[in-house]
Amino acid sequence: MPFRGDPRACARWPAGTRLSGAVLAAAFLLAAAAPPAHARTGERQADLPAAVDAAVAEYRAATGLPGAAVAVTHGTEAVHLAGYGSTPSGAAVTERTPMAVASVSKSFTALAVLQLVDEGRVDLDAPVRDHLPEFEMADPRAADITVRQLLDQTSGMSDTTFGAFSRPQPASLREAVAGMRSAGLAAAPGERWEYHNPNFQVAARLVEVVSGASFSDYLDAHVFDPLGMADSSTNDTDQDLPPSAYGHVTLLGRPVAAPEPPAFGNGSGGVVSSARDMAAWLIAQHGGGRGADGTRILSADAVRESHTPSPGADSYGLGWQVGATPSGAALVHHGGDLFTSTAYQALLPESGHGVAVMANTGMAAGDASAIAEAVIAVIEGRETPPPGQSPLVVGADAVLLGLAVAAVPLAGLGVRRSVRWGARRVDAPSHGTVLRLLPLAVPVVLFAGIHRVVGFLYRGRDVAWIQVAYLYPAFLLLLGLAALGCTAVAVARAAALVRARRAAAR
Repeated sequence: MPFRGDPRACARWPAGTRLSGAVLAAAFLLAAAAPPAHARTGERQADLPAAVDAAVAEYRAATGLPGAAVAVTHGTEAVHLAGYGSTPSGAAVTERTPMAVASVSKSFTALAVLQLVDEGRVDLDAPVRDHLPEFEMADPRAADITVRQLLDQTSGMSDTTFGAFSRPQPASLREAVAGMRSAGLAAAPGERWEYHNPNFQVAARLVEVVSGASFSDYLDAHVFDPLGMADSSTNDTDQDLPPSAYGHVTLLGRPVAAPEPPAFGNGSGGVVSSARDMAAWLIAQHGGGRGADGTRILSADAVRESHTPSPGADSYGLGWQVGATPSGAALVHHGGDLFTSTAYQALLPESGHGVAVMANTGMAAGDASAIAEAVIAVIEGRETPPPGQSPLVVGADAVLLGLAVAAVPLAGLGVRRSVRWGARRVDAPSHGTVLRLLPLAVPVVLFAGIHRVVGFLYRGRDVAWIQVAYLYPAFLLLLGLAALGCTAVAVARAAALVRARRAAAR
């Protein structure tokens, strides 16, 4: 999102790019004169690991990214699995290190639902309530929400009518669904697409009720175990993640280790996995629902449907986004953003490659998707601009921190001068004095409600106050010190005025 599952991480490249007929003709002539395709592919696969390692090393050197894990697959093979750097505790990141995949989890939830559809236990186009009677909302139109509309995010549910993060956080999927009873809809079901994490929390709860197992146990038995994903699990809250899945915020261009802010995310963002396990997952997706050893976890038709945009859902399928790479090749992908880590997965149907990246810096950095772009460029034989941090971002942090430091002595000066201020206003009318003090309340009010301002700027996305500290730490520090300083000056002036007036009365 930029909150858990923010669609920015799901749409990095333009969709619908197509080659002209002339370019296709030229490509055909070049192909006729070139070595056989399998020979070129074999050469690229042999060189791929070293090229990926070099791209990641260059990226980490330029950005200071502490740790990342990368999986690259081709057909039924994992052609490159690697960990780079370290976790916040200093442990080396390896191909077996469990890391958060954030909203990439939505693809797992969609697959779990589609498994039940394959078995005939769930009707994808039936109302959710047919399978989950406990799903109630204040808006009567919610009775028409279908299972498909949860997975393609056209249910009409919205951050603007249900604050998933700013409300008290649930402890289970049952509580998450129960908490929606007072919520309304922003649109009629099927009317428009809108990214909303609770869609997938309802879907995960549906899996629990229909299967009779907890969502965690269901994924273990029907996805992780059959594919040999021994490092993977799903978690209710961000506080349940293993230590290796925590990450960093970025300040002055440098990573600072931080715990993930409290939030519920099972179904929408709770999966933890490793590079090794994500390779198994990508192979099954490319293989029409079959793992590398032939184990089937989903029908080919259901996999194909999940990778196909739904009508009215823009480029969103069922837990997957559909688009194109800069070269015009088809791309099926999904990103995931937490506040201290990011993830990205991509399938390249035309070449048969899959890419998964997990990075232990938060959404403000966008490192996982950036590394994935570089890896896909390597696969496609394209050049990419050299990576690096924006000097504007680092400079802005420096300015904000400088202002924050300056706010402290300025507040002290205001407090010391409050006696003179009170003496000057002994005979002033009260309403005029209040108007003079009122501007000091602006930083206080803004500090208390900054999450609402940020949510508005992000087009109505719901934001908890603590999450702003992870997105804009330098700004929030400045705002907090300004609010504290203004409060101190206002109290000192009011006290000085009271004393001055009492002295004048005597």
